[in-house]
Amino acid sequence: METPASGRNLCILHVTVVVWGFTGILGNLISLSAIHLVWYRVLIAFLSLAIYFAFKRRSFSVSRREFFSFFVTGGLVGLHWLLFFESIKASTVSVTLVCLSSVTLFTALVEPLFYKRRTSKVEVFVGLLIIVGIYLVFKFESHYLKGIILGLAAALTAALFGTINSMLVKSSSATHISLYEMAGAGVLLSLVMLVSGGFNDGMKVTSADWMYLLVLGTVCTSGAYVAAVSVMKEISAFRVALASNLEPIYGILLAWLFFGHQEKMSSGFYAGAVIILGAVFFYPVVKFRLARRKPPAPLGGAV
Repeated sequence: METPASGRNLCILHVTVVVWGFTGILGNLISLSAIHLVWYRVLIAFLSLAIYFAFKRRSFSVSRREFFSFFVTGGLVGLHWLLFFESIKASTVSVTLVCLSSVTLFTALVEPLFYKRRTSKVEVFVGLLIIVGIYLVFKFESHYLKGIILGLAAALTAALFGTINSMLVKSSSATHISLYEMAGAGVLLSLVMLVSGGFNDGMKVTSADWMYLLVLGTVCTSGAYVAAVSVMKEISAFRVALASNLEPIYGILLAWLFFGHQEKMSSGFYAGAVIILGAVFFYPVVKFRLARRKPPAPLGGAV
């Protein structure tokens, strides 16, 4: 059963989601292809975490089983980021964030399989409600079909590694998980680039791109990723996915702050924002009331 999340962890989670809101903007500003962008992002994130371990004199050692779990999950993380930025390049930041909102629904379906419990009708309903809200914020267009498919695939992989991390963090530190998952992501991406001939002149980085990549790799990746994994000790994968649905709202607001009148808000944006915010903040209330209605377990434990 999920333990009550402290105010501190909820604050950390929402600050992390705000930071994630920058990733789409940075991805759009960086001139590199999606595969090169993600490869540099993972490399910078891994190196920054390794420097942190060395500075703190923390041991790098983990068990063989932990290393394998972290490494394979990292491959999923790398695949998610690749799909995410490919979706942005094939469509727009807005379309990609719309599709990413379906991570709540995917998590509601995936999490019970890992935890061997029944699918919550409330969670599925909330996931569907959020998709309706996000749909009102943006309008899909047929020529963005490739971006939509890639975005939905990115949401599915996010639901998978998010659920796995919620289990791993129960017995392992968030920093060790993040370090070796970045290593796993880096190896997967390097293999993809090796097979596809990605180690080419397309890897050349401009000075502006380096600045954006450093922010993306340190603040938006290593720092935010460690924070997101650590809060899962008290917050379920679904609850994290639920809060993550504020990323499209934060992302568009940040884009408006950065690009001014180029980002116009429609009435659909406000209608969708109300639905999303309502679902995110009222979900805990609904869960709490449903939990109170359940009869107490008989003495001696349930049969």
